[in-house]
Amino acid sequence: MRIGVMIGPERGQYRRKVAQLVADARAAEEAGFTSIWVPQIPGDFDAFTAITLMGQATGRIELGTAVVPIQTRHPIAMAQEALSSQAVCEGRFTLGLGTSHHWIVEDQLGLSYDRPAHQMRAYLEVLNAALRGPGTVNVENDGYRVHSPMDVTDQGPNPVLLAALGPVMLRLAGEAASGTILWMADARAVADHVVPRLTKAAAAAGRPAPRIVAGVPVTLCADDEVDAARAWARRLFDQPGYSPNYARLLERGDAVDAGDILATGDESAILARLRAFRDAGATDLAVRVVTLGSSRDARIASRQRTLSFIASLCPEL
Repeated sequence: MRIGVMIGPERGQYRRKVAQLVADARAAEEAGFTSIWVPQIPGDFDAFTAITLMGQATGRIELGTAVVPIQTRHPIAMAQEALSSQAVCEGRFTLGLGTSHHWIVEDQLGLSYDRPAHQMRAYLEVLNAALRGPGTVNVENDGYRVHSPMDVTDQGPNPVLLAALGPVMLRLAGEAASGTILWMADARAVADHVVPRLTKAAAAAGRPAPRIVAGVPVTLCADDEVDAARAWARRLFDQPGYSPNYARLLERGDAVDAGDILATGDESAILARLRAFRDAGATDLAVRVVTLGSSRDARIASRQRTLSFIASLCPEL
């Protein structure tokens, strides 16, 4: 199981954001991580811009989005951005896509969230044709009528991962993408819900074994700080409270919320939790460091302590 790290979701300090992204990317590569995953947070720094900056500052590490909502970009525009990022990264870019959530698509963007998996299928038909170029993309389905040139294609292959949480999206991720990147899935949900559906769909479509990237929050701390760490993770990642997609996924496993999914405690406790994801069938980890501390200095020390331990497990657990 390969180990990657999530970089870029922290809000604020935008005057220093560019320098910090570059520094974090270089540090992750030097530490031995196999991949960097950049979330697209509503209203925050653009994930593709971050990938471009990181791609120019690194030379080995994979760089991916985790994830970009499809509703924010036409599939041709998404392909142009992905292929341009691939050129900057010299073949190290992976495009992570998702259908987002009703509270973002409907409440924030004012767009329809009707039949999101159906929308993703129509979207992928256009996107995959564009990523295969060069040439003219000719796709007509019940979502798009596209007849567009696409020539930025000399750095392939161009893998696509879907944020696939439900059965229909998992089947689509196996049939028409390279796999899935997950959030709010514990080890049992990966083993019992994700792996069987995804691998069956990929095999039926004659595609290679799918990639399964498990997003896992991690905090290295003393035993007497574990409860505080779990409580803080619940506050940070309360998406299930207003995102039915995550709530349904949690029902597939043993965890009730992000606090339960958090890999926390001492080194042995964290290692056991991460191995559980490996044994469940995850091919990759995307570690999201959750810092703990009442002061800025304490949180910085928590981040460095956690990253250093996870890096010691690289490149593979």
